[in-house]
Amino acid sequence: MQTSGKSLQAWQVISGGIAGLVLSIGLGRFSYTPMLPLMQSQAGLSDAMAGALAAINYAGYMSGALLAAWIDDPRWRQRLYSHGLWLSLLSCVLMALAPNVWLWALARYLGGLCGAAGMLLGSGLVLGWLMRAGRRPELGLHFTGLGLGIVVSALGAMAMALVHLNWAHQWQGYALIGLLFLVPAWAWRPPAPPPGVAAAGAAPARKWMALMIAMYFCAGWGFVINATFTVAIVERQPLLAGQGPWAWLLVGVAATPAVFLWDRVARRLGDVQALLVAFAVQTAGVLLLVLSSSLIAALAGALLYGATFIGIVSLTLALAGRRSPANPGKAMARLTLSYGVAQITAPALTGAMVQASGSYTGALWLTAAVLLLGMVVLGALFKLD
Repeated sequence: MQTSGKSLQAWQVISGGIAGLVLSIGLGRFSYTPMLPLMQSQAGLSDAMAGALAAINYAGYMSGALLAAWIDDPRWRQRLYSHGLWLSLLSCVLMALAPNVWLWALARYLGGLCGAAGMLLGSGLVLGWLMRAGRRPELGLHFTGLGLGIVVSALGAMAMALVHLNWAHQWQGYALIGLLFLVPAWAWRPPAPPPGVAAAGAAPARKWMALMIAMYFCAGWGFVINATFTVAIVERQPLLAGQGPWAWLLVGVAATPAVFLWDRVARRLGDVQALLVAFAVQTAGVLLLVLSSSLIAALAGALLYGATFIGIVSLTLALAGRRSPANPGKAMARLTLSYGVAQITAPALTGAMVQASGSYTGALWLTAAVLLLGMVVLGALFKLD
């Protein structure tokens, strides 16, 4: 049962939003990453199919993002967010039913839809409630749910491995863990907001927006390769077998407080300059995986990735929203589409490259090059500001 909107406290709304992100992003979407090596060893999942399933997941996310951008009725936005919470659990259950590629594809697509519901609809509902209640928007705290979701998925994989559960039972275990987060996420959902009034303001210049879209495509490429293959890359190294979940745990530990740190960097340097720093740090993390096969390099790469990806997302969307005060949602939707295209193409291409070469080296070099291209685009953006 949902708590009445009038009786909700700020801590409940924020806690419910964090739980919703852990459920929809951490379990519904990101749990595939620590599960990937086990599914390849026990369920016969090939490298190419692993990449294809990741691409299907991100196609679901992009579909959900576009749907969220098109729907203006606040009641429907709240309903879809609510449905997304339940579907996150269903996506985990479907993954466990059988080693069937079509069933897995459906489950990963649903997981992507749920991720969009939690990230876009849930965050919007939390922000709207806090503003209407006269509270200072604390979305930095809200977005800790992304890093916490990664931590939960990693710790879940490590705990279930200790008791030697097979791949299907581990997916069932994720569903049970999700139930724990469904309770607060469901009970403390913000009520549907009243129709808002758009603020006056000019739309951003076309050239500026085009550069932002190109930059965010590069960011999406860097994000998805690390998010999908971090554990598999570590496990593929003979000396690092069994250490993959530790790398994924480190990603979540680094990501949880990162949004606060990047806000401070942006206040000191400016948004575009902060994004340049974040891109540079993430590129360094990718190159570490290419240049060294040691455990220290793998863990350092995971740490640098976790510390940057959420900062890039939050800084980019905030910058676009401020430049489009009349309709920030439309600008964010265009950026999300660009990010989503990268999330579909990158894992599919990476899976094919790994299948052909037997190594992640080529895919990692390509990812580093794409991130460097993003830095070039940011340089052009800096000249426009």
